Amino acid sequence: MSFEYAPAPESRAIVDIKPSHGLFINGEFVEPTDGTMFKSVNPATEEVLSEVAAAGPHDVDRAVTAARAAYEKVWGRMPGATRAKYLYRIARIIAERSRELAVLESIDNGKPIRESRDVDIPLASAHFFYYAGWADKLEHAGFGPDPRPLGVAAQVIPWNFPMLMLAWKIAPALAAGNTVVLKPAETTPLTALLFAEICQQAGLPAGVVNIVTGAGETGRALVEHQGVDKVAFTGSTEVGRAIARSVAGTPKRVTLELGGKAANIVFEDAPIDQAIEGIVNGIFFNQGHVCCAGSRLLVQESIAEPVLEALRRRMSQLRVGDPLDKNTDVGAINSAAQLERIRELSEVGAAEGAEAWSPACDLPDRGYWFRPTLFTGVSQAHRIAREEIFGPVLSVLTFRTPAEAVEKANNTPYGLSAGVWTEKGSRILAIADQLRAGVVWANTFNKFDPTSPFGGYKESGYGREGGRHGLEAYLAH
Repeated sequence: MSFEYAPAPESRAIVDIKPSHGLFINGEFVEPTDGTMFKSVNPATEEVLSEVAAAGPHDVDRAVTAARAAYEKVWGRMPGATRAKYLYRIARIIAERSRELAVLESIDNGKPIRESRDVDIPLASAHFFYYAGWADKLEHAGFGPDPRPLGVAAQVIPWNFPMLMLAWKIAPALAAGNTVVLKPAETTPLTALLFAEICQQAGLPAGVVNIVTGAGETGRALVEHQGVDKVAFTGSTEVGRAIARSVAGTPKRVTLELGGKAANIVFEDAPIDQAIEGIVNGIFFNQGHVCCAGSRLLVQESIAEPVLEALRRRMSQLRVGDPLDKNTDVGAINSAAQLERIRELSEVGAAEGAEAWSPACDLPDRGYWFRPTLFTGVSQAHRIAREEIFGPVLSVLTFRTPAEAVEKANNTPYGLSAGVWTEKGSRILAIADQLRAGVVWANTFNKFDPTSPFGGYKESGYGREGGRHGLEAYLAH
């Protein structure tokens, strides 16, 4: 039985998007001195939202200089309990302005408002609350009796979770006593710029947080700047490798959270209905724009047919469309370039002999859209089973024994996450112990908490974010 849902759009009126945005340096919005302007576009409509400054090398230098001065004169000397008050204040303001932030995130990114409202923004606020609690307890974090901040942190974040990734990066850095220069993704800069206003509203001392917008060249200038002590990057493995090479031989500390090709393993004794929801959440949440997405479904051969039947039925109920509609399950692809990448790899999958299936659904005339897609008949040799697609595309493989499941799950250069579905607790522990993944979910998927560390192995990067572990990369000890 299916239901028809009348449109339930969230109002855009709560957000006032300025026609142009400068850079946020030393507590103020300033015009770029050697940069240009670029357009931020709504991926659901292709409408230009705002013109945003692209910081050049001199602008990056201004931001790093401001961060250094703030670190040496104010923030690095400030007692942890005082730093905590600013973090608590930021956390409260994010919570107070959560509806505004959620609407802006969905407009700029393309993700459904339900996800921005219920996941991204509450978690961003929670990270600031959590790390505020650590600011005056660093000597008890397990990293030595006298842990000290590193100095200036250069942070580069991706477009899939703009506000949440900002919180993951900035909150632990500030709690540890560092100052920050952050570069948001070129396609999703608007919530980071609104966060700059929140820093002003919270009375954060000038220079503690600086936001420099731009594309790859801006990020490169920031990461390679000699005045930076710490580099934190979340994004593609390709760019992560380039960053690792660029800082080799320097004293800079580096953490990288890169791509993934997670296996979601469903055993024959798994609760099928619960597993179906976890599979759908694992790959279609945020249009599959998730580093830890469960993009490979490994299902035990004996239950493959009923699982696929139930999965197709569930996929047919997904509502694709306007991200601001509260009924929408799958929003817009973030950019034309990402849509082309998804299309290309999907065509390769079909050409290699895998069978594609998508539910019937009407897509809007404008914007960047891709139907949720399921590939069966996939082998480990297929590119769609090996390469990160970063879209709403699921590859299905089967296995017979637990050993085969583990072998197939680990047969990837990545190692960010995995999922295990079974009623046997002993099997969960045994399989999780053999999986080379930084995060293993048991009978759930894509669950995050500020108190829990997140990060990967192999080509998924190194270092951890979140939890007590997330402080280590920002402390000298």
